[in-house]
Amino acid sequence: MSTVSLPVTTERLVVRLFTQDDLDDLYAYQSLPDVARYLYRPPLTREQCAESLARRVGGTPWAEDGDSLALAVCRADDAGVLGEVVLKLASARARQAEIGWVFNPAHGGRGYAIEAARAAAALAFDELGAHRLFARLDVLNTGSVRVCERLGMRREAHLVENDLDGERWGSEYVYAMLARERQADRA
Repeated sequence: MSTVSLPVTTERLVVRLFTQDDLDDLYAYQSLPDVARYLYRPPLTREQCAESLARRVGGTPWAEDGDSLALAVCRADDAGVLGEVVLKLASARARQAEIGWVFNPAHGGRGYAIEAARAAAALAFDELGAHRLFARLDVLNTGSVRVCERLGMRREAHLVENDLDGERWGSEYVYAMLARERQADRA
């Protein structure tokens, strides 16, 4: 894996690799229908969460298209997992990475998602060498729209009814930011 400095600490959070001890917290939000509806998949069973956790522990290499880094997000004063941020290498050649986040709704409305997403974006640009960072999200997921906009990402696309979730057609936004835009925004 490319060298990344983990854990990352922010004002209120610790962003770290998942451990086997995180199963209960992971299942607590990945099993919720309200969480799964924006992920175009059904809620995960405890067994599926355990399998997912086994893949996440220790991270993955960051060298080939599809490699990903899923990170647990915890409050600095509490070890429990609030949610996760994920960086996926979409194109190694073009240095494009996708960012995503999933949080337990019990911890919503406190700004944890934007704080963790900023930390993950810094990892993507500053340590993993991303040229372009993008996010894909359901247009009905207004919380994630706000996170993208607060990160300084621009809306690049609105894909209409591009995915089928059971019997519901879902539409998607694509937001993105280039490394140079982030640098200019920080200056």
